[in-house]
Amino acid sequence: MQWEDRIGRRIKFRDLHIVLAVAQSGSMVKAAETLAISQPVVSKVIGDLERALGVRLFDRSRKGVEPTTSGRALLNCARAAFDLLKQGVKEIEFLNDPTAGELRVGSSPAQVDGVVLAVIDKLSRQYPRMVFHVVPAGTLALYDELRARRVELAFAPIAELVAKDNLDTEVLYDEPLVVVVGVENPWARRRKIALAELVNERWTWPSAGTFFDSLVVEAFRATGIDPPRAAVHVDPFSMRLRLAETGRFLAVVPESIARFPTKHTAVKVLPVELPRTQRQIGIVTLKNRALSPLAQLFIECARNTAKMVRR
Repeated sequence: MQWEDRIGRRIKFRDLHIVLAVAQSGSMVKAAETLAISQPVVSKVIGDLERALGVRLFDRSRKGVEPTTSGRALLNCARAAFDLLKQGVKEIEFLNDPTAGELRVGSSPAQVDGVVLAVIDKLSRQYPRMVFHVVPAGTLALYDELRARRVELAFAPIAELVAKDNLDTEVLYDEPLVVVVGVENPWARRRKIALAELVNERWTWPSAGTFFDSLVVEAFRATGIDPPRAAVHVDPFSMRLRLAETGRFLAVVPESIARFPTKHTAVKVLPVELPRTQRQIGIVTLKNRALSPLAQLFIECARNTAKMVRR
């Protein structure tokens, strides 16, 4: 009864909503404007919570407010509470209509055009009323999206994970980088090619200093040759593929982009090895977070799709 009298009856979802708005805006005045309520109401809610919990939730200054350590702990709880409520509503909607729903998926750039594209293509055909929100980002940014519960699951290279303390991972397949050319390019008719033979060709390449640039450079050096000079430096895989489709360029892309059911039929993977470029690709989720039925359906479809890559 002591906990219930002190906390349970005094903290409401509306109060947590106000706390989140204050933290996000960094100002009680701005939070009040966002929520369309008066600033004294916001100040009173924060003050009442601080008295109920016996701690200061925000440090005040002329520049605005900043969550204290205790405030950040409450914010984490608030985000989790709203997330659970949202997931519950989604599950009710799914149980009443399994063919509809919304899902937010995070993905590294390579998987956007690979496993994520393939799964969405398949599910959207089976369930045309489903809505997918795809958030492309680098691996570290995806961690933040998961922890902030802005995406429900993410697809990323598992080897790059550096903070597994609150993340769960499931490896789907091992993926190397491959060299592709347009089907009309003379190299597309060769059955065996040494990497050294391609050095003087016209290449489209990742931007210097990026993770993929370092992978490709290391692959050439591992075979004892210097990497070629690229004619076009560009990060998006889609543009590199389009340049390869012209037949005038060679491009390096993750294997799954070229081999999934949604593959680019105007390019061909060359029979040449890029050593030391293989990485584990998988699903990343937040520990102890209950996944929605739609997320579980997406993951199961991803597992089945990944089997084709492994074969």
